[in-house]
Amino acid sequence: MPSPCLFCKIAAHEIPVTPLYEDDQNIAFSDLHPQAPTHILFIPKQHFPDITQTPADVLGPLFAAAAAYAAQHHPTGHRILTNTGPDAGQSVPHLHLHLLAGRHLAWPPG
Repeated sequence: MPSPCLFCKIAAHEIPVTPLYEDDQNIAFSDLHPQAPTHILFIPKQHFPDITQTPADVLGPLFAAAAAYAAQHHPTGHRILTNTGPDAGQSVPHLHLHLLAGRHLAWPPG
């Protein structure tokens, strides 16, 4: 039975996206509701609900992919973040990193 998770369907290529990055473990694509000129989601192809339930051997390559992409495409500044749970704004229960860039990013963010 196919997974009901939106991001699992994207990772399995059941829902088409234009990959901006892809390897054996991860895929990245543009956010449908961008909060900056560049707003890319990096997700592991394997399902984990959030960062607290994801092993280090998955987190390391995921963050490395996002950081390498950001360094190459946005060397003057970027933000990589993840939300965990509804109070933090996590809307899809599948770990995903947001790469934001292309404008001044204020602090604190929320």
